[in-house]
Amino acid sequence: MGQPEHGGTIRVVVVDDEQLVRSGLRMILAAAPDIEVVDDCGDAQAVDTILAHRPDVVLLDIRMPDVDGLTVLKRLKSTLGDKAPTVTMLTTFDADEYLISALREGASGFLLKDTEPEQLARSVRILAAGGQTLDPWVTRTVIRGFVEGTDDAQAAKCALEQLTDREREVLALLGQGLSNAEIAQRMHLAHGTVKDHVSAILAKLGGLNRVQAAVLAERAGLATFDPAGSQEPP
Repeated sequence: MGQPEHGGTIRVVVVDDEQLVRSGLRMILAAAPDIEVVDDCGDAQAVDTILAHRPDVVLLDIRMPDVDGLTVLKRLKSTLGDKAPTVTMLTTFDADEYLISALREGASGFLLKDTEPEQLARSVRILAAGGQTLDPWVTRTVIRGFVEGTDDAQAAKCALEQLTDREREVLALLGQGLSNAEIAQRMHLAHGTVKDHVSAILAKLGGLNRVQAAVLAERAGLATFDPAGSQEPP
């Protein structure tokens, strides 16, 4: 959905089947002055709650007993399309096969439920700004499953060779989870220029979404490259 358009406050819905987890996440995020948890709910109420509030960000438990997070994600994308909120998946596992499917369905990443409070708030801000959250504890497993397990991803790896040097630099920072605004600041480029580069990169990679491209960058070793010294003007 991009950056919030209502006074700068990031509106969040938390979905988890355990009340204790929901309360903990709500309490942590309530300490951030720019974040408001507008509601929290269990799995059965998830879709209706999200549609009622239209939040900027949804923290969605990937494994729930009645309606799992992947099903909720699919219903949101089917109902709202491009207007669906930004969703990141919550997990207690460091290896979860559902995460790979969630990325393919358009999730903007994944976080462990025991993420440090400061990192949780920062991740919500990144998501609201159009970035992605790829928790380092689970990234390796997801990268391996996503990239090596599909023919489409293999083709996308070959497509990396079609990128220009500047596009590789942008993809490297995208692979670190940076938003367009953060990439623009790091590379001393105009925001619109970065947006154009990202669009070109995703097209050349065969229509991958932003998070899938970030995972691919990590797998290809690009995310370890830091073009912060680039001084080319916008």
